[in-house]
Amino acid sequence: FQSRSFQPDFVPRDPNAKPKRYKYPAFYDPYGPRPPPSDKIIQLAEKIAALPTAERNQIGQALNERTRHPRMQQISVEGIGMSSQGGTAGATKTEEKKAEKTAFDVKLEKFDTAAKIKIIKEVRTFTSLGLKEAKELVEKAPVVLKQGITKEEANGIIEKLKAVGGTAVMER
Repeated sequence: FQSRSFQPDFVPRDPNAKPKRYKYPAFYDPYGPRPPPSDKIIQLAEKIAALPTAERNQIGQALNERTRHPRMQQISVEGIGMSSQGGTAGATKTEEKKAEKTAFDVKLEKFDTAAKIKIIKEVRTFTSLGLKEAKELVEKAPVVLKQGITKEEANGIIEKLKAVGGTAVMER
């Protein structure tokens, strides 16, 4: 038995009362109810729907130019997590090295399915990838494992991969 005498405004709930039912909307709109579109907007939508698909695909671009929306810049994700260098700085450094022909890429061509786990472990030793990332990388079979490294380092990696059952090649 609990006593709630310290709360002067407490009224015990009726044990026979049913819970209140609330009416929820079919979907939540944070801006509240909106008025229906005007006739002008409906006519525009019908004209757009009647256009061929090639012209319909150009509408977004034309509207962005007309309303002067800033163009979104594409972000390069090439090489992220592949080496210790940063994203764009790493890309420019590898381009400079490629001009000198001293930087090489190691590409995993194929591997024995029985040696897949050994290959994943080996890939993790010379990259800074986690287990899941290394597994996904190895499963994409013809894939570049490491970029912009010296010839000696590339040969070492290729030898290690051959020892565990993989086929890797060096690219310039």
